[in-house]
Amino acid sequence: MKTQVLIIGAGPSGLLLGQLLHNAGIDNIILERQTPEYVLSRIRAGILESGTVELLREAGAHRRMEAEGLVHDGVEFLVDDRRIPLALKTLSGGKSVMVYGQTEVTRDLMQARSEAGAQTLYGVSDVALHNLKDGAPYVTFTREGEACRIECDYIAGCDGFHGVSRKAIPAGVLREYECVYPFGWLGLLADTPPVHHELIYAHHERGFVLCSQRSLTRSRYYLQVPLTDNVQTWTDERFWEELKRRLPQELAGKVVTGPSLEKSIAPLRSYVVEPMQYGSLFLVGDAAHIVPPTGAKGLNLAASDVNYLYRILCGVYHQGRQDLLSLYSQLALRRVWKGERFSWFMTRLLHDFQEQSAFDRRMQQAERDYFLGSQAGLTTIAENYVGLPFETVR
Repeated sequence: MKTQVLIIGAGPSGLLLGQLLHNAGIDNIILERQTPEYVLSRIRAGILESGTVELLREAGAHRRMEAEGLVHDGVEFLVDDRRIPLALKTLSGGKSVMVYGQTEVTRDLMQARSEAGAQTLYGVSDVALHNLKDGAPYVTFTREGEACRIECDYIAGCDGFHGVSRKAIPAGVLREYECVYPFGWLGLLADTPPVHHELIYAHHERGFVLCSQRSLTRSRYYLQVPLTDNVQTWTDERFWEELKRRLPQELAGKVVTGPSLEKSIAPLRSYVVEPMQYGSLFLVGDAAHIVPPTGAKGLNLAASDVNYLYRILCGVYHQGRQDLLSLYSQLALRRVWKGERFSWFMTRLLHDFQEQSAFDRRMQQAERDYFLGSQAGLTTIAENYVGLPFETVR
């Protein structure tokens, strides 16, 4: 088999890139080791930046999002028993965010790709990348017991942190940057109405709280917990009790409880590799970077990578602009590092770090007082939360 662009990974970034390329007349095939059902079973975040929303519209996978997604013009911070509204739309020059689950984004992109007749091969194994530097790349894999090979011009590694793409780059080429946080997030998903119409980010002496949502009838709550905690010890009853302890009485009394649909503990870390390109291989999304979820940047940074790679490949195939290929890593990384900074900042601002010094605690309090107590500080948070603009590829 042959194609112009081979995409490894049928998560939202791989599917979004594939749909954009298909619409632009650029042939592509997606390889995925899991089944479609497994891909759709993964529960992920659901806050879409304005730029991500526009990309989904450009891909033609926007109709259900616009019908069912919830536009949010603000969020709320809860610090020292004070409720501080953050007017996203007002402070960011008219931008908002969309609450729409990543699972639903993936479902919509799968449907768009199926309707377009573009090819996705699920259930592949033994994926290996070859000839990444000599201009004649190809990928080998096994499917239904048969050895397969696809020749291509370029490979997009959209297969996540544990995928094969980044591992195909020789040792010593990539520089790794990492920060591991000393706590995790215990998340619970339930078919209960949200406690508030906007998301609430709360700092509490017992640990951080996020009151989020997937729809008007489905809520997602998170609690900061030690990494040593086991999710099996967190019954639904214990979770709801702890959530209410970390919220002021006026909010705690409005919490509607119910059986959990999903419950898990996720560790938090920041991670980046440089560069994001090696020969004909381009790393996209979690294959190149991880962020703590505090800033709602994981899926959105992946979409940012897709934006740059898509526009570069359009320039290559439509205008013969081979010179654009070398710009991918620097364009993507500039926005990645800004997203990493914001996620790191939000994590430092709102979580309890038990091992930090008395000085660090005072500095953390001063940060909260400034950023949540001044127009300039709130504007900075709002501009980053709705998503910084994409640079023009030229």
